[in-house]
Amino acid sequence: SQYSAVDTNPLSVYIMQPIWNKIIKIVPLWIAPNLLTFSGFVMILVNYFLISFYDWDYTASGTSPGLVPTWVWLFSALTTFCAYALDSIDGKHARRTQSSTPLGELFDHGLDSWATSIFVLSFFSVCSRDNGKTGVSVYTMYIYLSIVLFNFMCSHWEKYNTGVLFLPWGYDISQVVLIAAYLLTGAVGVEVWQKPFLFGYYITDALVILLIGFSLFLSLPQTLYNIHRAHLKKTLKNDSLYEGLLPLVSPLLLFILLTVWVVLSPGNILAKQPRVFLWMVGVTFSNIICKVIVCQMSSTRPELFHWFLFPLALVVYAAISGLLGWTEEAVLAVFTALVTAAHVHYGVCVGRQLSEHLNIYIFSLKKRVQE
Repeated sequence: SQYSAVDTNPLSVYIMQPIWNKIIKIVPLWIAPNLLTFSGFVMILVNYFLISFYDWDYTASGTSPGLVPTWVWLFSALTTFCAYALDSIDGKHARRTQSSTPLGELFDHGLDSWATSIFVLSFFSVCSRDNGKTGVSVYTMYIYLSIVLFNFMCSHWEKYNTGVLFLPWGYDISQVVLIAAYLLTGAVGVEVWQKPFLFGYYITDALVILLIGFSLFLSLPQTLYNIHRAHLKKTLKNDSLYEGLLPLVSPLLLFILLTVWVVLSPGNILAKQPRVFLWMVGVTFSNIICKVIVCQMSSTRPELFHWFLFPLALVVYAAISGLLGWTEEAVLAVFTALVTAAHVHYGVCVGRQLSEHLNIYIFSLKKRVQE
C-alpha cells in the first residue's frame, strides 16, 4: 500500500520543516535512507546507556547534584537533536533518491516504536526519582511511560483503520522540550528541577500535566475523530468493529499484566529495579506495535494475543503469588534479556525477508543481483 502521512503541527510545518529542508541538502546522494534512520536510533541507544552508567537507579540527580557530569547532559541534547533530525529527514532523503520502500517505512516506524520509550527513560534521569523532597515516584514514571506509548499506539491504530498516518502533534513538541530540558540541565545543573518554579509546582509537575492534557484532549480525540471521518466517508480499511479494535487487544492486555505486576509485586519490583522493568515495558510494547505496523502495511489481520503475553502472564502469576520469592529480580532480568533478544531477532528477520522480497539492500542503494 502507498504510504501516506499528514502533518498539521504548526511547529513542524513553519519552523522544523524549513530547517530539515536545509539539512537534507548536505546528505550525500549515495547514502541509504535506512542508514540515516538507524544512525539516529543508535545515537539514542548510546545516549541511554551513557546516562544509565552514571545513574543506574534514577537517584543521581536527586541525591548529590554533579554525579552526572555536565557534558553528559550536553551530549544528550546533541544526540536527541541529531536523532530527531535524522528521523525527520530519512523520508525526504528516500524521496530525493527515489528509494522509498515499504522496508523503509517499517524500519522508520519500527525503530520509532522502540525509541519512544528510550527517550522517556533517558529523560527520567533529569528529574530523578522521589527522595522525599523532590523528584518523581517510580509509579509516576511507569504511568508517564504508559501514556506516551498509548499515544504512539493511537496514531498507528488510526493508520491501521484509515490507511493514513496523522503525525501526532506531541512528537515535535516533545523532541523540542527534551532538547531544551537537557540544555537547561547542562547550563544550570539538575538543581533547576528541584526548586518550585510556579505556585509551589515543579517543572516536572508541569510536564506531566502537559503530557496528560495532550493525550486526553488532543491525541485521543483527534484519533477518534479521524476514524469517525473515515467511517462517514466509507474509506475505513476494516468493515467490522471487531477487526477495527483487534490491534488494541494485545497492548491493553500487556498494560493490564504489567500493572498487576507493579501493584501486587511482593518484592516491590518497580522500586527495586525501575530501569530494568521500564526497559522491559518499552521492548514488549515495541514488539507488539511492530506486528500491528506489519499488518497495517500488508493488509493482514493481527493475531488476537501476541505471544509475549503468555510467558509474561506466567512470570507475573509466579511473582504475585509469591512463587518467585527472592528470585523475582533475577527472573525479571532474564525475562527482559529474552524479550530484548527476541525483539532484535524479529527485527533482523523481518528486515532480511523484506530486503530479499523487494530485491534491495537494507543499508545500501545498490540493487541486488538476481540469483
